[in-house]
Order: sequence, then structure tokens, then C-alpha cells
Amino acid sequence: MKIVIITQARTGSTRLPNKVLKKIANKTLLEIHLERILQSKLATHIIVATTNKIEDNLIEEESKKKNVICSRGSENDVLDRFYQAVKKLNPDYIVRVTSDCPLLDPQLIDTVIKTTIDKKVDYCSNVQEETFPDGQDIEVFTYKALELAWKNAKLISEREHVTPYIRNNSSFFNQELFTAYNYSSSHLKYKNVRMTVDEPKDYEVVSSLINSLGIDKGWKEYAELYLNDTNISDLNSTINRNEGYKKSLKKD
Repeated sequence: MKIVIITQARTGSTRLPNKVLKKIANKTLLEIHLERILQSKLATHIIVATTNKIEDNLIEEESKKKNVICSRGSENDVLDRFYQAVKKLNPDYIVRVTSDCPLLDPQLIDTVIKTTIDKKVDYCSNVQEETFPDGQDIEVFTYKALELAWKNAKLISEREHVTPYIRNNSSFFNQELFTAYNYSSSHLKYKNVRMTVDEPKDYEVVSSLINSLGIDKGWKEYAELYLNDTNISDLNSTINRNEGYKKSLKKD
């Protein structure tokens, strides 16, 4: 079975430019992210999907340092970027993650992959119902679902964020085009933990987590530190989740 993790990365973030190339403990956020997702036991391929912009040559260089394939494509049509990255591989499943989540847990990735396979669904994620920390977002979907989305998605939000067409036409919304399942945490206290990096305060939070615990802990250990240390959580607890997607919806 061919299972491809695609992580999207670029230097052109508006809220925190070059964020994935910022360093913590002498490693870039992208480097930390890649080291962690490379530990997935179920993924057969890992691809960094970045843009064709010259600034993102740095992303490609960073990927090569980790011996990870880098595919380059459209800056704004990320759905096309994903499709072009994998169409020659023709995988069974694609795992979508983002490089601004440096502490993404490889065991959680494998759990969502296994759930997708066991449930025999077209799409499975842990984000439809937000029960995991922001920064542990994982989506798994079939290549056929990606191809259908690539052919048919028209809205800006559907092209910029890869999976809305699949989710919106799935059993989540009583639609019949795709079957879907949400993998949920039984511990709802973690849903307000924020360990993604979108803004300067997020970078401070992730720096604190890594400086305290290192880069090899499970997601729950980071989440517990965040919840138990208000000096950390107070830094970014007021930042809204999924701001980028909400901006795309306004463009629609």
C-alpha cells in the first residue's frame, strides 16, 4: 500500500514571514517538523509541497538536507500543488499536514492513517470536530478523492485549503460523494491548546515547549505543559483557530 504524507510549506506567510525557517534549539521549524513526521511507520513517501517562487528555494534546500522529496507548484492553488505532487505516484492514500506544526506527533499520524484504512472511508481527520490541540491537525484521504476535488473544486477556499471540497461533499454534511469519519480525542481539555505557529506569540510558545521538553515528546506531554504553565498558554490563548481558512471563505 502506498501512503504519501504531503506537508505544505512556504516562506510567504503574512503574519510571520519565513516562519518555518525560524530556529529553535539550532534547528528550523521545518527541520523539526520533518524529523518528527519521518518517524511515521505507515507512510511510504514524504513530500514537501512548496511554491514556484524563488524565495522558496530555501524550502527546497531544507528538504534536501533531510533527504525529503520537494515538489513545487502554485502558490495559491494548493489543491493543484498537492495533486501535481502525487499524480505520478498514484498512491492509495494521501496524508495532509502543514509545516507550521513542528510538534506534530508521528504516532497520531499513524493512528489517523490506520483509522482511515480500518473504516474504509474516503476521508478521515481529527479536525472536523476540534478535540485535539491546534498543531496536531491530520487529514487522510484517498487519491481518488483528491483527484475528484482537483477536477471539480471551484471556490477559492476549496483551492487554497485542499480538502474543503471533500469535506463539504461528504457524509459529514449528509452528502454522498465521499464517506468520512472524524477521529476524536476523549479528552476535551486539549482542544484549546495551541502549538501551531502562525504569529510571533505562537513562536514563543513552541520555543518554550521545546526548550522545556525537547523535540521528541508525544503531543500529550506538550499539551499538559501548555495547560499547566500559564506563562506559556497566556501568550497565544486569544488567537483564533483557522484564521487562514476563514479569510479564504470571505474571498468566496
